[in-house]
Amino acid sequence: MFEYFNQVSNLLSTGEPFVSAIIVDSIGSVPQEDGSKMLVTKDGLYYGTVGGGKIEKRALEIALEMLEQFKIEKVENKTTRLLKINLNQDLGMTCGGSVSLFFEVHAPSGWNIVIFGAGHCSQALIEILIKLNCRIICVDPRQAWLDRLPQSFNLEKVCVADMTTYVEKLPRNAYVVLMTMGHSTDSPIMLEIFKNWRDRPLPYLGAIGSKSKAAHLMKDIDQAGFPIEYKQKIFCPIGLQIGNNSPQEIAISVAAQLLSERDRQNSSQTT
Repeated sequence: MFEYFNQVSNLLSTGEPFVSAIIVDSIGSVPQEDGSKMLVTKDGLYYGTVGGGKIEKRALEIALEMLEQFKIEKVENKTTRLLKINLNQDLGMTCGGSVSLFFEVHAPSGWNIVIFGAGHCSQALIEILIKLNCRIICVDPRQAWLDRLPQSFNLEKVCVADMTTYVEKLPRNAYVVLMTMGHSTDSPIMLEIFKNWRDRPLPYLGAIGSKSKAAHLMKDIDQAGFPIEYKQKIFCPIGLQIGNNSPQEIAISVAAQLLSERDRQNSSQTT
């Protein structure tokens, strides 16, 4: 059982939709017992078994059909299916029994949030975000601070000596939050992101700090020779204008802004 959930966690971290198939009931002679599970991706069987042979072939066909249907329609009420199979009548097997299979499409969120920095405000923000339908990546050179973060299937912790080197690995649709140790570490990451902005624009880029820090970042953009409109690409100070300066209330204001921007952009894409 532990290995099954470990494989589910691995798949969720990739962001690729998959189907779980579970034997929820059986009658008579069947190849596998109740509770047997398998995982299916678009490439076929990923893990586990519900019996092998003809029954597994049929289960694979159904799972792949569901993945294709979900890819086309994205309809919430079509993500589950319960199917009873008579092994003799439906598959021509000599077992003589029947199994009931429960199929479910799992579609990890396409909302990727990358947070540079694992300090106090980042810790508070991640505690909020891991409860949402998103995938979070936290990048920091300090392993000890990364270790303080909670364990969650939708949180990846990345320890790198130079955080700017991670910029090239950013998902194309990443919402990026700069919460490092200060201006001297936030600014190089921002400038590295802007180097490729025309080819890889981000839906959101924000930096924690004061109006004074924002002025320094604007100066950095000018000195780097970037177009003046790039100054409008970054939120600083980050977050909605609510609450005080405690890490917890800053985290709430930032999470609210991330949700607001996500919904605003999703709305503009559908109109």
